[in-house]
Amino acid sequence: MSDNEMMEKEEIFSKVLRAGRRTYFFDVRATKAGDYYLTITESKKFTNDDGSFHYKKHKIYLYKEDFTGFSEILNEMTSYIVDQKGEEVISERHQKDYQKSYEKDTTEATEKATASTESFTDVNFDDI
Repeated sequence: MSDNEMMEKEEIFSKVLRAGRRTYFFDVRATKAGDYYLTITESKKFTNDDGSFHYKKHKIYLYKEDFTGFSEILNEMTSYIVDQKGEEVISERHQKDYQKSYEKDTTEATEKATASTESFTDVNFDDI
């Protein structure tokens, strides 16, 4: 039996979550003994300088005896993050054109000051 046939035979149930450059694969697979386990694969796309791309993959194998503990800690950690930081995504900080809020406020204040001085007419005190 080829490797591909083995892979097809092992996969019982699958779901995919696409998240930007990352894709998460959740696969139920079967052991040689016929029991089930879960694999979670993170696949991230990287672009090379020449425009070609490649993927880096990381895989977690999760067995039934660990489901309860894993699930409890995952729920606790995700709840903690949402409680501490809310659900707003702060990823725009990593974008090239991102400005910190105080930089944005300073830039806006400078633009307003420039706009108001542009409409100001110079007065020569010798004229008074």
